Amino acid sequence: MSSIANKKEIQLQIGSRIKKIREKKGIAQQVLAAQCNMEKSNLSRLETGRSNPTYYTLFKIAYYLKVPISELADINEMD
Repeated sequence: MSSIANKKEIQLQIGSRIKKIREKKGIAQQVLAAQCNMEKSNLSRLETGRSNPTYYTLFKIAYYLKVPISELADINEMD
């Protein structure tokens, strides 16, 4: 039986995925933060795994990145 990832690992992986997708699409952190109605510092904390996003926050980020929310949350598909 495999062990479950701890909270910090999950936060780091989701944050890394958000950043990777955002950068791949050429969207500045400030722009995405503004679209999601959040401070740039809050988005920065999410991307670095220092904050635990709510489902609604992930929904907004996915919406503005134009990806399914599952693409942000699927930690089993990390590159």
